[in-house]
Amino acid sequence: MVKYDNSFTDELRQRLSLVDVISRRVPLKKKGQNYWGCCPFHNEKTPSFSVNEDKGFYHCFGCGEHGDIISFTMKSENINFVEAIKELADMAGIKMPEIKQKTQQQIEDEENYIKITDKACKIYQDLLYQDAGKHALEYIKNRGFNDEMIKKYRIGYAPKSNMISSYFNNTKIEKLTATGLVRVGDYGPYDFFRDKLMFPIFNAHNQIVAFSGRSLDGSEPKYINTSDTELFHKRQTIFGFNFARDAIHRANRSIVVEGQIDAIQMQNHGFPETVAPLGTALTEDHIAILCKSNRNIVFCFDGDSAGQKAAVRACTMVLPFLRETSDVKFAFVTGGKDPDEVLKTSGESAMRKIIDNAIPLIDFLWDSVNKSYMVNTPGGRTQAEKYLKDCISKIQDKIFQNEINQEYNNRKFNQWHKWKQQKYTPDIDIPDVDIMTVNLIKSIVHTYPELAEKHMDFLMSLNISFDEDTNKTELSVENSEKFIISFKLQRYIKKLENDKKQLLENALNGENYDKELLNDIDKKLTESNSKLELLLDMK
Repeated sequence: MVKYDNSFTDELRQRLSLVDVISRRVPLKKKGQNYWGCCPFHNEKTPSFSVNEDKGFYHCFGCGEHGDIISFTMKSENINFVEAIKELADMAGIKMPEIKQKTQQQIEDEENYIKITDKACKIYQDLLYQDAGKHALEYIKNRGFNDEMIKKYRIGYAPKSNMISSYFNNTKIEKLTATGLVRVGDYGPYDFFRDKLMFPIFNAHNQIVAFSGRSLDGSEPKYINTSDTELFHKRQTIFGFNFARDAIHRANRSIVVEGQIDAIQMQNHGFPETVAPLGTALTEDHIAILCKSNRNIVFCFDGDSAGQKAAVRACTMVLPFLRETSDVKFAFVTGGKDPDEVLKTSGESAMRKIIDNAIPLIDFLWDSVNKSYMVNTPGGRTQAEKYLKDCISKIQDKIFQNEINQEYNNRKFNQWHKWKQQKYTPDIDIPDVDIMTVNLIKSIVHTYPELAEKHMDFLMSLNISFDEDTNKTELSVENSEKFIISFKLQRYIKKLENDKKQLLENALNGENYDKELLNDIDKKLTESNSKLELLLDMK
């Protein structure tokens, strides 16, 4: 029997929401787990037309019509299969390939692919519990994995030898290399994964289509993944999604973390709805797949600058997928930790507190704009306005877009244009800046706006208003920057001295204090004073 290549139609089903497509023609309301409306295929006054987003099908209990996103488009538009997927491809913003029949050879190749990857996984699993994989097993167990978890996720070990290429030596080399497990070099076939802790990657049908290997010797990159193949595409694959799919439906949300181990630990410690991108930055394809399952997402990133940047990127990517019922939030794990560490050291309750305190998207975007631009200057506000406008324009629901725009207009009026109501509270206790220094800093900012952008975070922490006009400074740009850096160093040194004084006072009062912290402060004081002296000596 002739079969059609369904990889493209699968992609359409992943990228497009069945509810979104049907609601273009049928007003839908959510009741329980499904959406309901009046059937478009027969006349009725009482809604009996049910849409199940999670399972990807619709069913009318009145006339019996049943199908998926493609059949609905065909029937509702009275068009054929090719015309339907062309229309859906336009909606999804992807190019429609030429429709080709899948040959018997292609079918056999795909079956062989799955057989090879599944057998390789079994080999890796066995090796993990043998002498060769002893260090890998010790590593994964030290990360908090028990035997049950190792078995569930089919974790294994790829040895330093060419185990896979040797085992499949009777398999045609082109079939073996098609899986990405083996490559061919000057001296013949060799294993791509060597001395790696192996995490199998599953497709939606729970078949193994690729692997992610983690280094065990501290070498970089930390993870390497199977290169893209006919059955595996990193940009369209979410790690742990096959395990989390039902949990996402039950929890009415997904949680996105940064790494495979974090995702597995979260899934096994109270957050089964957790997934992770696969060794790549989050992509629009990942967002589309998640939103098709559920538009409520909590992005959980590290609290460092890299995590903040990743969150901003995720925020801008998710905007086109927002609906008025969406609940997108951002959580951050601080202190140089990740979810795995939090769960091990502080337990599920601490991690739940982090998730529960996640920042709603509308607040996160507003905060990031205020941190990224000097909104207490006219130029900074202009830049911030343009950025916000660009972000809001990505929201496709015009009514919802207008609501978000109105909310930000209110915030801009109340916070950007009423400065007395918005005072920055520094995290540390620093003496006020004297008036002469304030005037000099103002003149530098107005003379050299590029310096203002470069040292924006520090200048904003001074709680100085730059709105009023001021004279330009006679200092050169080099000396102006030298002044800003030296002043920043002086304030940092003052903070360190205050911290040290407080520690010593605690010690005199009989309180415990951290000796390592005191030594660290002394070290930073010495380094900072040396930098200041060097800076002041520069001509």
